[in-house]
Amino acid sequence: MRELKVVGLDVDGKRIICENDDSGEKFILRSDDRLHAAVRGEKAESSHSQIDAEVPSMLRPKEIQAKIRSGASVEQVAAAAGADIGRVERFAHPVLLERSRAAELATAAHPVLADGPSVLTLLETVTSALVARGLDPEDTSWDAWRNEDGRWTVQMGWKAGMSDNVAHFRFTPGAHGGTVTAFDDAACQLVDPDFARPLRPLAPVAQLGFEEPEPPAAPEPPPAPKPARARKGKPSVPAWEDVLLGVRSGGQR
Repeated sequence: MRELKVVGLDVDGKRIICENDDSGEKFILRSDDRLHAAVRGEKAESSHSQIDAEVPSMLRPKEIQAKIRSGASVEQVAAAAGADIGRVERFAHPVLLERSRAAELATAAHPVLADGPSVLTLLETVTSALVARGLDPEDTSWDAWRNEDGRWTVQMGWKAGMSDNVAHFRFTPGAHGGTVTAFDDAACQLVDPDFARPLRPLAPVAQLGFEEPEPPAAPEPPPAPKPARARKGKPSVPAWEDVLLGVRSGGQR
């Protein structure tokens, strides 16, 4: 690698003239932001300035915030746009705070039941439901995002054993905290007043392949014996000669 020394500026004042001591060969170096950053020792900032100069043509700040507000993550937006994650984070930060605040407000809203809004808040309702089913109400997560119609969708996540579960609600801000409406089956089960039912009904034993054999049928009792019928005495038949002579058996006339 050959070393160059700065000789001066070109006539237009925008390019730097350099010279090699050994050969006397001259070179022209353009002055730009990267060169200025390199002179100041700001190598990391020079790469970011280059990205900031190129990315706006692909994804503007308002577009980044719109995607984050609709539920996308910083990583998803950066990957889809081919943008630097740090730049996306700068514009996404206030929107992420907005989403977090909406989820917090939704926990203080009242679930809409068949007979009207519940007295309990959403947080109180789902806490009671999880405790009644033997689950940890502290092991939950909340998020929210705005739909195209302007309404908020709130997501609650919780763990049940080794599985991760989610439920979704529609949040409508308003007086006394607003209201939330169950949006899927999991949400319906969480706000169901019948907390005794499990969130995931167990499959019947027969469907799992462990059906127990039915006990053998009890043998039928033998038929009761018929009562013996009394036998009538059979009259004796006189001998033929007794009939002719008029004599009964036994010698009597």
